[in-house]
Amino acid sequence: MFGFRSDGKRVKNIEPFMKIVPHIMFQRNDAMVMKTETLDCSKLDAYILNKRREEGIKIDYMDIVVAAFVRVISLRPKLNRFIVNGRIFKRNNIQLSFAIKKRLVDTSEETTLKLTFDGTESIYDVQNQIHDILKENKGEQKVNIVDKLAKLFTKGPNFMIKWTVRFFMWLDKHGMLPKVLLDASPFHTSVFLVNSRSIKMSPVYHHIYNFGTTGTFVSIGKETYQPVVTNPNSNEFSVKKIMELGIVIDERICDGLYNSLSLKELNRILSNPNILDQKNNNVVKDED
Repeated sequence: MFGFRSDGKRVKNIEPFMKIVPHIMFQRNDAMVMKTETLDCSKLDAYILNKRREEGIKIDYMDIVVAAFVRVISLRPKLNRFIVNGRIFKRNNIQLSFAIKKRLVDTSEETTLKLTFDGTESIYDVQNQIHDILKENKGEQKVNIVDKLAKLFTKGPNFMIKWTVRFFMWLDKHGMLPKVLLDASPFHTSVFLVNSRSIKMSPVYHHIYNFGTTGTFVSIGKETYQPVVTNPNSNEFSVKKIMELGIVIDERICDGLYNSLSLKELNRILSNPNILDQKNNNVVKDED
């Protein structure tokens, strides 16, 4: 309340233009900037194959992408800011949410999961968290806290559901939403990720939810084979396996140059995923 929240600390020393931006663009869907990042799968495949042959570890694309975003946010902390009620906050930790189907059939229920990191994690730490939480939640009989809360809040008639959601949004706006709900909510997260590749779908530009504090939405698309220019001087090209990420960012949390340099850092890591083998002992703190 009054600018204080349990999930973040208010940033006060902000450039005047960035300070006024949240009062021009009131909601996240006013401030969405969309970008496609194209990844060369040959480097990712070589890394995955090496891990399997040399270490007997099965790493997949999602493990790498999640670990890369955790690493980038740990080095570029302004990406972990969020806007509530016209105020800019820095998040207490790095969080990533994603939705899963309990079974890959139309009739299966969908649930959402959230992971929390401190930024020091190696890809092995990230992979263990992902696989553990997936194991806990796969299967129609598995119920997590998000499922329980959703079931509880939707027991009443439609007008009660609408009133409850509006009330929670008002509490969140004024920093009074209980910590237990903030911890459980997949909408209060650094990054919300959807693995479109798992259903053989191209990436999408997914809107950022107005409820919650999500700053970035990422969609991992299926692999495709595309012609790529290898020598522009002689018009030479080759066919490569490509994977695209659809990225949507709330532009109010940091300026365009900071976003651009952050995406370059993401590409640097994904071009050489061996970087992620080691823990990050140089986490950058978000200073006002």
